[in-house]
Amino acid sequence: MTEPPAARPIGVFDSGIGGLSVLQALRHELPHEDFVYLADSGNAPYGDAKGEAFVQQRTLAIARWLRAQHGIKALVVACNTATAAAVERLRATLPDLPAIGVEPALKPAAACSQTHHVGVLATRGTVGSARFQRLLAAHSAHTRFAVQPCDGLARAIEQSTEEPLPATESAAKIRALCAQYTGALGLFGLKTGEMDTLVLGCTHYVFAKDALRALVGPDVQILDTGAAVARQTRRILTQAGTLADEQADAEGSIRLYTTGRLDALQAAAGRWLDLPAACCSALPADGGRSGP
Repeated sequence: MTEPPAARPIGVFDSGIGGLSVLQALRHELPHEDFVYLADSGNAPYGDAKGEAFVQQRTLAIARWLRAQHGIKALVVACNTATAAAVERLRATLPDLPAIGVEPALKPAAACSQTHHVGVLATRGTVGSARFQRLLAAHSAHTRFAVQPCDGLARAIEQSTEEPLPATESAAKIRALCAQYTGALGLFGLKTGEMDTLVLGCTHYVFAKDALRALVGPDVQILDTGAAVARQTRRILTQAGTLADEQADAEGSIRLYTTGRLDALQAAAGRWLDLPAACCSALPADGGRSGP
């Protein structure tokens, strides 16, 4: 790559389309940056059944591919499971590549909860990780966290993009799973003992927020990490002197890749980011010269 570092794109990846919620926040915070997003949908979801070694291998392979093929100046790991399992190894293996991870918003939840009782929805991979357990311990002194692993929810959200709208069957499945898992957490509300805050510990779950809102009621705060990750990305680029020229007139470009079904990524990009199908390309899921 011969262009100056500030002109290089930011890499973003997730096990699937969930990280598009983080990309949405990044575009809002950094409209002049170029982005390259990779949905590893051919291997999704990471959080329900994939082991830590597999997630680490995929994270490193994707980071190396994004750097080699697109010359990325930073990498946003827009996946809670990949952050929990692999971000420390990623930073140790590629120390010259700034890596920004995502983690469930337990700290802001503890700070803003008035009942000091917070619900957390996350994948089993995130909940079972040592990184999450450390985060939980760090913020449990004055807040009670009810944590619920949500087997199948990320997969259902992923599969909803594979159907034409209106995806009534997928929507019903997503609503049923949301009802099951919020019900398992307990009572939501503003009374003593009730949970007044719900943390979405998987980037996929942002796309089920309407269903979750209907279940927990209008007064419960629902927290995700997209905006915080975008602000952290700005800070890191500013410190490194690689922030794109914010005086430029044109918005940055976006390229999206998937190791899964191209039509599913195109549907998700159009539905949630209002991006044209031409922004999307397919890659092999199991290696090869053209993909990670």
